[in-house]
Amino acid sequence: MSRATSTGKITRRLVSPKTLPMALAAAAAVPLTAAISVVTLDLLKQEQRKQRDAPRPGTFYSQVEESPLTIYTDGETLYEDMIEAIDSAQETILMKTYIWKNDEVGQRFIDAFNAAARRGVKIFIIYDGFANLVVARSFYAQLSEDIQVFRLPLLGRSFWKAPVRYTGFNHAKILVTDDTVGFVGGYNIGALYAKKWRDTHLREVGPAVWGLRQTIARLWNEDRAPSEQITWIAPDSWNPAVRVVANLPVDLVYPIRNMYLKAIERSAQRIWISTPYFVPDQQILRALIKASQRGVDVQIMIPKDSNHVIADWVSRGFFGETLDAGITILLYATSMMHSKTATIDGEWSTIGTANIDRLSLSFNYEANVEVIDADFAAEMEKVFRRDREHCEAVSSRAWRRRHPMARLTERALQPLRPML
Repeated sequence: MSRATSTGKITRRLVSPKTLPMALAAAAAVPLTAAISVVTLDLLKQEQRKQRDAPRPGTFYSQVEESPLTIYTDGETLYEDMIEAIDSAQETILMKTYIWKNDEVGQRFIDAFNAAARRGVKIFIIYDGFANLVVARSFYAQLSEDIQVFRLPLLGRSFWKAPVRYTGFNHAKILVTDDTVGFVGGYNIGALYAKKWRDTHLREVGPAVWGLRQTIARLWNEDRAPSEQITWIAPDSWNPAVRVVANLPVDLVYPIRNMYLKAIERSAQRIWISTPYFVPDQQILRALIKASQRGVDVQIMIPKDSNHVIADWVSRGFFGETLDAGITILLYATSMMHSKTATIDGEWSTIGTANIDRLSLSFNYEANVEVIDADFAAEMEKVFRRDREHCEAVSSRAWRRRHPMARLTERALQPLRPML
């Protein structure tokens, strides 16, 4: 703080070492108090909120060069095809997943993996330790001893040697069978996601399967003896129209953010994005605003009420700036919407595991498939239009008239942006 003296000079009053801890504690208490308040309010609302089955826009198909692609928008259909792929595997199965619930759906995967192991299939599974803290270890202990399993810890074994390389959640959801069929997208494994959440997943047969396989193999092979590693294979193509873009903290590689930035900067007509949590960094936000200001139709679809109420409130802190720039904010109101997709100008599309938030774009293990093809983009636009039927558009005028306490809460939670 500064004050004027009798001579007109300005002197600076420094915070003393004794009061500094109190000042820091007071600053930290503001977002913490706001977070506790919104979580408490959400818990009270949940008692009145009925959980309904999510809409199912359908299953969509496209052929891109030599790659047949299937877009899934409901978990039951997806899980059936994933189980079928596991049951059909003859040589290898690789899976990397974030949440794996110990319910009837999760048990079906346990049983399918064990059956594959009995017929001699080599199986490698990575699942996130932090995301599954509430799942008893005994559930995963059902997996056959012949199955190789890695429970990824939040802090790796070499954390103190390289903190950035050995942290990060395994947020990717990938299944690869016999190196020929790959699945990737937003769906975790569990009954809740099968019916109650609106999500999007992709099945690919063709060159992109190598990229999905490699994202699992690269993490698995870290610090393992050659005899314990997943064998390297050559890719089918150097520059396919369907390609995998993956964040690999173990390699200090985070290309998904750059993929989005490049695609947004190229846009000339429309950008349609769906993401469960919208907490962009300044570069992503600026690119979207500039696109809208040059006449691009920018539409961002997020859940009206997600499973993370704090993320909802932090997202709302960006509404004013985006609405002022002419960006359309769509609130998906029918169920939890967990899709991580985008399509631009009827040419470029992506489906994957990365949210438009700081954790996904600069911290987690993630994998997105990038597709440059007009026919595939047309299918993606069909999905977006059907989802838009269940959305409420945010009115800029109404947003400006929201309750002062809402404004205060949004501002109080701004310090949490880098952590979401």
